Amino acid sequence: MSATYMHIGIPVTNKKPGMTYNEAMKFWASNVDDYDYKIEYLKFEEGTPFPEIMHKNPHVAYKVDDMKPYLDAADRIIFGPQEIGPGVRIAFVIQDDAIIELYEEK
Repeated sequence: MSATYMHIGIPVTNKKPGMTYNEAMKFWASNVDDYDYKIEYLKFEEGTPFPEIMHKNPHVAYKVDDMKPYLDAADRIIFGPQEIGPGVRIAFVIQDDAIIELYEEK
């Protein structure tokens, strides 16, 4: 198993400058490269498929070669896996009381 740190996701209640809207998933997100420490600010809108726990708690994102062993080892899967583009999937899990985003690109 190999995981590479990508960013930390921090939910906010007010939009930050430069956020873009994902209409399909009903949330706003900042560009991680706009902030030191690779921070992704997120503002969730009503009707988003992301679970409530993500609206109030940060997550840490990792790029993984193969998502399956991480999903199998997770305490709980809270979102996904979901394809977000050709050959790209994401999932969010709870592991040791932390929210982890798994990003897999084949």
